[in-house]
Amino acid sequence: MPYYGFYFDPTYILVLIGVVVCFIASAQVKTTYKKYESVISRSGYTADQVAYMILRNAGITDVSIHHIPGDLTDNYNPREHTLNLSDKVYGSRSIAAIGVAAHECGHAIQHARHYVPLTVRSAIIPAANIGSSFAWPLVLIGLIIPRLNFCMTIGILLFSLVVILQLVTLPVEFNASRRAIQIIRDSGYLAPDELKGAKSVLKAAAMTYVAAMVSVSLQLLRLVILRNSRDDN
Repeated sequence: MPYYGFYFDPTYILVLIGVVVCFIASAQVKTTYKKYESVISRSGYTADQVAYMILRNAGITDVSIHHIPGDLTDNYNPREHTLNLSDKVYGSRSIAAIGVAAHECGHAIQHARHYVPLTVRSAIIPAANIGSSFAWPLVLIGLIIPRLNFCMTIGILLFSLVVILQLVTLPVEFNASRRAIQIIRDSGYLAPDELKGAKSVLKAAAMTYVAAMVSVSLQLLRLVILRNSRDDN
Protein backbone atom coordinates (compact mmCIF):
# COMPACT_ATOMS: atom_id res chain seq x y z
CA MET A 1 0.00 0.00 0.00
CA PRO A 2 1.88 3.11 -1.19
CA TYR A 3 -0.26 5.49 0.88
CA TYR A 4 -1.31 4.76 4.42
CA GLY A 5 -3.15 7.95 5.28
CA PHE A 6 -0.22 9.01 7.47
CA TYR A 7 -1.36 12.62 7.62
CA PHE A 8 -5.03 11.93 8.30
CA ASP A 9 -5.20 8.75 10.37
CA PRO A 10 -7.22 8.78 13.61
CA THR A 11 -4.14 8.18 15.75
CA TYR A 12 -3.29 11.86 15.30
CA ILE A 13 -5.57 12.44 18.28
CA LEU A 14 -2.75 11.05 20.44
CA VAL A 15 -0.34 13.63 19.06
CA LEU A 16 -2.92 16.36 19.60
CA ILE A 17 -3.42 15.33 23.22
CA GLY A 18 0.34 15.52 23.79
CA VAL A 19 0.51 18.98 22.24
CA VAL A 20 -2.33 20.23 24.43
CA VAL A 21 -0.79 18.78 27.59
CA CYS A 22 2.58 20.42 26.83
CA PHE A 23 0.89 23.74 26.01
CA ILE A 24 -1.01 23.73 29.29
CA ALA A 25 2.13 22.89 31.28
CA SER A 26 4.15 25.59 29.53
CA ALA A 27 1.45 28.20 30.08
CA GLN A 28 1.18 27.21 33.74
CA VAL A 29 4.89 27.62 34.44
CA LYS A 30 4.95 31.02 32.72
CA THR A 31 1.88 32.18 34.62
CA THR A 32 3.23 30.94 37.95
CA TYR A 33 6.65 32.48 37.38
CA LYS A 34 5.10 35.81 36.41
CA LYS A 35 3.00 35.77 39.59
CA TYR A 36 6.00 35.39 41.87
CA GLU A 37 8.44 37.34 39.71
CA SER A 38 7.08 40.54 41.23
CA VAL A 39 7.45 39.29 44.82
CA ILE A 40 10.83 40.48 46.06
CA SER A 41 12.60 38.43 48.70
CA ARG A 42 13.08 40.19 51.99
CA SER A 43 16.61 38.76 52.24
CA GLY A 44 17.74 41.20 49.57
CA TYR A 45 19.85 38.57 47.82
CA THR A 46 19.83 38.25 44.05
CA ALA A 47 19.36 34.84 42.48
CA ASP A 48 22.97 34.66 41.30
CA GLN A 49 24.19 35.57 44.79
CA VAL A 50 22.06 32.80 46.27
CA ALA A 51 23.41 30.37 43.68
CA TYR A 52 26.98 31.35 44.56
CA MET A 53 26.37 30.83 48.28
CA ILE A 54 24.61 27.50 47.76
CA LEU A 55 27.48 26.15 45.66
CA ARG A 56 30.15 27.35 48.06
CA ASN A 57 28.31 25.99 51.10
CA ALA A 58 28.09 22.65 49.31
CA GLY A 59 31.85 22.70 48.79
CA ILE A 60 31.51 23.15 45.03
CA THR A 61 34.19 25.58 43.83
CA ASP A 62 34.68 24.48 40.22
CA VAL A 63 31.29 25.69 38.92
CA SER A 64 31.06 29.20 37.50
CA ILE A 65 27.83 31.20 37.22
CA HIS A 66 26.94 32.91 33.95
CA HIS A 67 24.25 35.21 32.62
CA ILE A 68 22.72 33.85 29.42
CA PRO A 69 20.03 35.33 27.15
CA GLY A 70 16.55 33.90 26.84
CA ASP A 71 13.34 33.41 28.77
CA LEU A 72 13.78 30.80 31.53
CA THR A 73 16.61 29.11 29.65
CA ASP A 74 18.38 28.38 32.92
CA ASN A 75 20.49 25.25 33.04
CA TYR A 76 23.45 23.51 34.58
CA ASN A 77 26.08 22.27 32.14
CA PRO A 78 27.98 19.35 33.72
CA ARG A 79 30.56 19.20 30.93
CA GLU A 80 31.62 22.83 31.24
CA HIS A 81 30.86 23.09 34.97
CA THR A 82 28.75 26.19 34.42
CA LEU A 83 25.49 27.26 36.00
CA ASN A 84 23.68 29.45 33.49
CA LEU A 85 20.95 31.86 34.59
CA SER A 86 18.60 33.56 32.14
CA ASP A 87 17.62 37.21 31.80
CA LYS A 88 14.67 36.92 34.19
CA VAL A 89 16.68 35.10 36.84
CA TYR A 90 20.21 36.52 36.91
CA GLY A 91 20.33 39.60 39.10
CA SER A 92 16.70 39.28 40.16
CA ARG A 93 15.68 39.44 43.81
CA SER A 94 12.32 37.77 43.23
CA ILE A 95 11.41 34.58 45.07
CA ALA A 96 10.68 33.00 41.69
CA ALA A 97 14.21 33.68 40.43
CA ILE A 98 15.80 32.47 43.67
CA GLY A 99 13.81 29.24 43.41
CA VAL A 100 14.94 28.62 39.85
CA ALA A 101 18.58 29.40 40.66
CA ALA A 102 18.47 27.05 43.64
CA HIS A 103 16.99 24.33 41.42
CA GLU A 104 19.92 24.60 39.01
CA CYS A 105 22.28 24.44 41.97
CA GLY A 106 20.48 21.22 42.85
CA HIS A 107 21.69 19.78 39.55
CA ALA A 108 25.24 20.91 40.27
CA ILE A 109 25.08 19.20 43.66
CA GLN A 110 23.70 16.05 42.02
CA HIS A 111 26.68 16.06 39.67
CA ALA A 112 29.17 16.59 42.49
CA ARG A 113 27.56 13.84 44.57
CA HIS A 114 27.35 11.43 41.61
CA TYR A 115 23.58 11.16 41.83
CA VAL A 116 22.79 7.91 39.99
CA PRO A 117 19.75 9.02 37.92
CA LEU A 118 21.73 12.04 36.64
CA THR A 119 24.63 9.76 35.68
CA VAL A 120 22.23 7.42 33.88
CA ARG A 121 20.57 10.35 32.12
CA SER A 122 23.91 11.70 30.92
CA ALA A 123 24.82 8.27 29.57
CA ILE A 124 21.50 7.95 27.71
CA ILE A 125 21.52 11.39 26.05
CA PRO A 126 23.83 10.52 23.11
CA ALA A 127 21.78 7.44 22.21
CA ALA A 128 18.52 9.35 22.63
CA ASN A 129 19.78 12.09 20.33
CA ILE A 130 20.54 9.49 17.67
CA GLY A 131 17.13 7.91 18.20
CA SER A 132 15.41 11.29 17.88
CA SER A 133 17.25 12.04 14.62
CA PHE A 134 16.67 8.73 12.83
CA ALA A 135 13.41 7.40 14.28
CA TRP A 136 10.94 9.41 12.22
CA PRO A 137 12.70 9.02 8.83
CA LEU A 138 12.79 5.25 9.35
CA VAL A 139 9.13 5.17 10.41
CA LEU A 140 8.17 7.18 7.34
CA ILE A 141 10.10 4.82 5.06
CA GLY A 142 8.35 1.86 6.63
CA LEU A 143 4.95 3.48 6.13
CA ILE A 144 5.52 4.43 2.50
CA ILE A 145 7.31 1.29 1.32
CA PRO A 146 5.59 -1.88 2.64
CA ARG A 147 8.49 -4.19 1.85
CA LEU A 148 10.67 -2.07 4.13
CA ASN A 149 8.30 -2.48 7.05
CA PHE A 150 11.23 -3.48 9.27
CA CYS A 151 12.41 0.14 9.07
CA MET A 152 9.35 1.14 11.05
CA THR A 153 10.17 -1.38 13.76
CA ILE A 154 13.71 -0.02 13.99
CA GLY A 155 12.34 3.52 14.11
CA ILE A 156 10.04 2.61 17.00
CA LEU A 157 12.92 1.06 18.92
CA LEU A 158 15.01 4.19 18.37
CA PHE A 159 12.18 6.45 19.48
CA SER A 160 11.84 4.33 22.62
CA LEU A 161 15.22 5.76 23.65
CA VAL A 162 13.65 9.22 23.70
CA VAL A 163 10.89 7.96 25.97
CA ILE A 164 13.44 6.33 28.29
CA LEU A 165 15.38 9.60 28.47
CA GLN A 166 12.26 11.51 29.46
CA LEU A 167 11.45 8.87 32.07
CA VAL A 168 14.90 9.09 33.65
CA THR A 169 14.71 12.90 33.56
CA LEU A 170 11.76 12.96 35.95
CA PRO A 171 13.57 11.81 39.13
CA VAL A 172 16.50 14.09 38.24
CA GLU A 173 14.26 17.16 38.05
CA PHE A 174 12.13 16.34 41.08
CA ASN A 175 15.19 15.61 43.18
CA ALA A 176 16.84 18.90 42.16
CA SER A 177 13.72 20.77 43.25
CA ARG A 178 13.59 18.95 46.58
CA ARG A 179 17.23 19.81 47.21
CA ALA A 180 16.57 23.43 46.28
CA ILE A 181 13.62 23.84 48.64
CA GLN A 182 15.46 22.21 51.53
CA ILE A 183 18.53 24.38 51.03
CA ILE A 184 16.75 27.73 50.75
CA ARG A 185 14.58 26.81 53.74
CA ASP A 186 17.44 25.66 55.97
CA SER A 187 19.74 28.50 54.94
CA GLY A 188 17.11 31.21 55.32
CA TYR A 189 17.49 32.63 51.83
CA LEU A 190 13.69 32.82 51.76
CA ALA A 191 11.33 33.37 54.66
CA PRO A 192 8.80 30.60 55.39
CA ASP A 193 5.95 32.54 53.77
CA GLU A 194 8.12 33.22 50.69
CA LEU A 195 9.05 29.57 50.36
CA LYS A 196 5.51 28.74 49.27
CA GLY A 197 5.95 30.83 46.12
CA ALA A 198 9.26 29.18 45.25
CA LYS A 199 7.65 25.76 45.69
CA SER A 200 4.83 26.74 43.34
CA VAL A 201 7.27 27.86 40.66
CA LEU A 202 9.35 24.69 40.89
CA LYS A 203 6.27 22.47 40.93
CA ALA A 204 4.96 24.15 37.79
CA ALA A 205 8.36 23.76 36.13
CA ALA A 206 8.45 20.06 37.06
CA MET A 207 5.08 19.55 35.41
CA THR A 208 6.60 20.55 32.05
CA TYR A 209 8.81 17.46 32.27
CA VAL A 210 5.81 15.32 33.16
CA ALA A 211 4.00 16.78 30.15
CA ALA A 212 6.97 16.00 27.90
CA MET A 213 6.95 12.42 29.18
CA VAL A 214 3.24 12.11 28.43
CA SER A 215 3.70 13.59 24.97
CA VAL A 216 6.51 11.29 23.83
CA SER A 217 4.75 8.27 25.35
CA LEU A 218 1.63 9.05 23.33
CA GLN A 219 3.73 9.42 20.20
CA LEU A 220 5.31 6.03 20.87
CA LEU A 221 1.87 4.51 21.41
CA ARG A 222 0.76 5.96 18.09
CA LEU A 223 3.70 4.43 16.28
CA VAL A 224 3.01 1.02 17.81
CA ILE A 225 -0.64 1.25 16.75
CA LEU A 226 0.36 2.15 13.19
CA ARG A 227 2.88 -0.71 13.14
CA ASN A 228 0.31 -3.21 14.38
CA SER A 229 -2.26 -1.96 11.89
CA ARG A 230 0.23 -2.49 9.08
CA ASP A 231 0.79 -6.08 10.24
CA ASP A 232 -2.98 -6.69 10.28
CA ASN A 233 -3.23 -5.51 6.71
